[in-house]
Amino acid sequence: MRSDVVVIGAGVVGSSIALELARSGRSVLVVDKAGGVGHGSTSSSSAVVRFNFSTWAGVAASWESRFAWESWRDHLEVDDPAGFARYIRTGLAMLDVATAPRHLYLPLFDRAAVPYEEWDASRLAASVPGIDVGRYWPPKPIADDRFWEDADDRLGAVFTPDAGYVNDPQLAAQNLATAARQRGAEFLLRRAVTSIERRHDRVSTVGLDDGTRIDCGIVVNAAGPWSGHVNALAGVGSDFTVHVRPMRQEVAHVAAPRGFPEDGITIADMDLGTYMRGETGGALLVGGTEPECDPFHWLESPEAANPAPTTAVFEAQVTRAARRLPELTVPNRARGVVGVYDVADDWTPIYDRTELDGYYVAVGTSGNQFKNAPVIGQFMSEIINQVENGADHDATPVRFVAKHTGATIDLGAFSRRRPINAASSGTVMG
Repeated sequence: MRSDVVVIGAGVVGSSIALELARSGRSVLVVDKAGGVGHGSTSSSSAVVRFNFSTWAGVAASWESRFAWESWRDHLEVDDPAGFARYIRTGLAMLDVATAPRHLYLPLFDRAAVPYEEWDASRLAASVPGIDVGRYWPPKPIADDRFWEDADDRLGAVFTPDAGYVNDPQLAAQNLATAARQRGAEFLLRRAVTSIERRHDRVSTVGLDDGTRIDCGIVVNAAGPWSGHVNALAGVGSDFTVHVRPMRQEVAHVAAPRGFPEDGITIADMDLGTYMRGETGGALLVGGTEPECDPFHWLESPEAANPAPTTAVFEAQVTRAARRLPELTVPNRARGVVGVYDVADDWTPIYDRTELDGYYVAVGTSGNQFKNAPVIGQFMSEIINQVENGADHDATPVRFVAKHTGATIDLGAFSRRRPINAASSGTVMG
């Protein structure tokens, strides 16, 4: 079997990469151990589209991607008989918090032309039905008596009206795969990668668990929480300054509080350690922002993850949300979704080549990069095409010019060799 490119991983990132490489004229084969496209981490994503990042590259990428989500059919350039994922514009209120002050990211919003409004506590209270605008920083375990203490101040927020979420993340990945297939890409599912071979210091062959051998000149690791294992098969990583590992995550699903509008405003609340977004049917999704007071659920292997929501995490997340929205009821039974994310040391992804010629990575997406999937495919296609044509991306990083916004993004920001991003908020938040 032969293909120009083998993409490992058929989630929203791998499918986007497959589409863009197929658009560039390459033959593409996508391999995934799951039984369907988007059945891994993509399926458990809250699919929040926000623009709050600590770097220019993060803000510019998310703002560019928003245009693709809002014109999804145009981005795909195909008809899909399964229908299309939809972008739900809710707006997002980023509550003030000392670890991510406005002055760090508003200049980036101004540079990218992201519309926003600065709200004081009174405006926040008037804009979000039933919200408690108290400042409770820092986040605390709900078993700690200090969690229940009165607020010591009031919070405002920065509101971005164009933020929102994608209503069906798995369908979004399947839409991308459909578009890729219509341009000649193939998808091979229920097949695990067991070997990645090299010849003359260049990737040459991918071996699968059924004995299939795929000769290729390019491999892209987009395997999500399995990406570290795939890198080990390829024997790469010796020059990485940023590393990845799998983390278990939960998102709670509860009934929205009285008065909270369906598909109402999304709330990013690092002050209490949670985020909330409305869901069709009068529901609310509640996730955590990885506060220091909570244990991180690192895994040796993604297969080790307990697939059922746990009472402890559910109660912590929903009780924090209920402190912010006092009309919210905390149910007795845990309900929600469990996912495993591929987390980079600084929660910033790695989109790069590696020391093995022909082997590329789109890893460390940390549960917060679903929103950027449309542009990740373009990033990787640009890096691959330039490096394969002789560019030295390590010495002179590829500069990407965004189609919709015209923003120039230095893709060295996502280098495997970058300094750790100390300004990262260290959170999934969607």
